[in-house]
Amino acid sequence: MTKPNPLDYVRPNILALEPYSTARDEFKGGDIEVWVDANESPYPSGLNRYPDPHQKKLKEAIARLKGVREENIFIGGAGSDEAIDLVYRIFCRPGVDNVISIAPTYGVYQVSADINDIEFRKVALDEAYNLDVDKLLAAADENSKLIWLCSPNNPTGNAFAPEDIIRVVEKFNGIVVVDEAYIDYSPYPSLLNVLDDYPNLIIMQTFSKAWGMASLRMGMAFAAPGIAELFARVKYPYNVNGPTQEELLRRIETTDIAPNVRETLSERRRLAEALAGMPAVVEVKPSDANFLLVRVTDADALYDALIADGVIVRNRNRVRGCEGCLRITVGTPVENDRVISIVKKFQTEE
Repeated sequence: MTKPNPLDYVRPNILALEPYSTARDEFKGGDIEVWVDANESPYPSGLNRYPDPHQKKLKEAIARLKGVREENIFIGGAGSDEAIDLVYRIFCRPGVDNVISIAPTYGVYQVSADINDIEFRKVALDEAYNLDVDKLLAAADENSKLIWLCSPNNPTGNAFAPEDIIRVVEKFNGIVVVDEAYIDYSPYPSLLNVLDDYPNLIIMQTFSKAWGMASLRMGMAFAAPGIAELFARVKYPYNVNGPTQEELLRRIETTDIAPNVRETLSERRRLAEALAGMPAVVEVKPSDANFLLVRVTDADALYDALIADGVIVRNRNRVRGCEGCLRITVGTPVENDRVISIVKKFQTEE
């Protein structure tokens, strides 16, 4: 199979773009004691210097953690949302190109498409939320630049078989973006191990879920070096602040997420089993993520009952394909007990 050249899908103005060069981009190394190149305040505050615009130390640590090369990595300062927006700006011509997405899925894909004036084509999953590869590919035309696949998918919770995703990557004449935000909870391995085989594949991950750093807003995109370089060219110069880089680096080097992931998987099973036995619950959807999509008898009323008792879940009742559903994140054992108790109380009152 001839490997596609991902640069063939890039907007011509992006290929020709001369990126902004910071003062630190021009610095090639040396024993510097006086820094008067970037119009910073010279008075030490711990925050008076600009951060590394290329996050070199952080990329080194992520490369070791994920088993990829540094040149495959883009780091976003707004979680995965920054990478999502950059994908549109790099590959899609406003008012001309279109993208294809499964539905239901993560809503930011469409919001970002609307912001960038890109047609967003939805291909519905089946009733069991399975992926129909042929149907997805049939939605494409000559102006289709991207396919979005979230696996495990939000809000449905299920992961797609790697062979189905690879088939999409091999058959689609464009870029396939696989969002692996919940991969640490999935029975399937990450597709990072085949990244070098598919130049038209972009994989997104995040530190917001299993790593417990949602407040830091750190996301990653992994891609062929040519694509990763385009991310670096188009992004804003200092998109990740210095304290965040330092804190993330410290946590990567000192944190073991395995115990929390194991407990979450155990609690996911316990919570699903407990909810499934309640009259107020119609169905608990199978999950490969850290949440459950639960179809209930009255989603709005149960949502209000949970809030009234101090618990907030996500009401997905108005999302097409998720009618009657609440999305419930797997919490700590104590938090899960609270959810179970409220749902049980709600069914009794009904």
